[in-house]
Amino acid sequence: MWGAVRSRTADDALVTEMYRQYRVPLMAYVLRLTAGDRQHAEDVVQETMVRAWRQAARLDLTQPSLMPWLATVARRIVIDDRRRKSARPAETGDEMLENSPAADTMEDLLRKMMVAEALQSLTPAHREVLNETILRDRTVNDAAEALGIPVGTVKSRVYYALKALRVVLAERGVAA
Repeated sequence: MWGAVRSRTADDALVTEMYRQYRVPLMAYVLRLTAGDRQHAEDVVQETMVRAWRQAARLDLTQPSLMPWLATVARRIVIDDRRRKSARPAETGDEMLENSPAADTMEDLLRKMMVAEALQSLTPAHREVLNETILRDRTVNDAAEALGIPVGTVKSRVYYALKALRVVLAERGVAA
């Protein structure tokens, strides 16, 4: 069936015969590898036959079957395809981008602006103590040392400053 002397025409005939003989079993094998994806399996079988055609001069025609070689080539093609797809993010069309959720930071920005305005309505002593304890994340003792006032005074001012801040924010419709 396979001739010993090969030319390009003989290689073409060889691959044509291989395709006729091995297409069905190779397709069944590749369908299992591709989880039943027929289109992908057909592409893999076609690529396998192209590689067989390119390597026709090197094929060992003394073997009783070329199916093991074809199956190995097909399996490597499937593995390479999986690696290629996992190395690259999935492509999306424009319609996917139009429907994708985007973070709306406008509400957070408005809340920050309203809190900043509300802080301006506090007394300087209250703003100062909130700045030290909340914004600079200092302990009551550290804030007292930085401000040069007793710890009890810092605690009292924080309590009344937060109470006043809640009232101002509530008046402006911001949940505190």
